[in-house]
Amino acid sequence: MNHALMVENEVLINASLDRVWDVLTNPDETRKYMFGCETVSDWKSGSPLLWRAEVEGKVTVFVKGYIVSIKPGQMLAYTTFDPNNPSIEDIPENYLTVTYNISDVDGQTRLVVTQGDYSMVADGEKRYNDTVNGGGWASVLTQIKKVAEA
Repeated sequence: MNHALMVENEVLINASLDRVWDVLTNPDETRKYMFGCETVSDWKSGSPLLWRAEVEGKVTVFVKGYIVSIKPGQMLAYTTFDPNNPSIEDIPENYLTVTYNISDVDGQTRLVVTQGDYSMVADGEKRYNDTVNGGGWASVLTQIKKVAEA
């Protein structure tokens, strides 16, 4: 592939930047919108980030990665990989980067989520198409908005 394959979705949330940041990083909040998964991290650049949940009495890691960059209340970038997919080798070259950018827009918080570059990872075009056909981050952003505004 010779062009970047990125997924980008955004939402306006009727909540403060601090509230949205808490929803994005607090495991008690992430469980409410990310399919029951809690985040596990110390939220420092270079640190591991796990998305895990208890399923049938067993704790399972559904996504793993590392914090790439973090500016509390503004931006979070992390890598992501599904360790339960045996068809894709667990090497750094196959990890995607997810970036959250949050900003104030006339008293609302704008959250923009970007994921990619799918053109750089194994089976990238299929993974990209699966994500796009699944609506990208739209359904998760809808849930984040509900949680933040509650």
